[in-house]
Amino acid sequence: QVQLVESGGGLVQPGGSLRLSCAASGTGFSIADMGWYRQAPGKQRDLVAVITSGGRIRYTDSVRGRFSISRNNAKNTVYLQMNSLKPEDTAVYYCAQGSGWYPDQYWGQGTQVTVSS
Repeated sequence: QVQLVESGGGLVQPGGSLRLSCAASGTGFSIADMGWYRQAPGKQRDLVAVITSGGRIRYTDSVRGRFSISRNNAKNTVYLQMNSLKPEDTAVYYCAQGSGWYPDQYWGQGTQVTVSS
């Protein structure tokens, strides 16, 4: 059974930075595709970034150039570095593990990111 635990969320001013971490327990992390999603109040959950087991990466248009996804297979951890944050980035951010460009087999509990002055 896979468990995902996110950390690193919080309150930040516009233009600031945060780094989210997602630690995975269980086996198979190195061969899994990992994604970060976010859900703002009253909106659907959307994919933000994906990193495949082979290291290929995709971003949604609204974060490209500001966010960076990476993984450390030795630590079973995936990261989301978020720079130049905007109020519209405010959401609960979820980590997910699975396969393909929309990994969704296992989910973390989410971590709140609030961008506000």
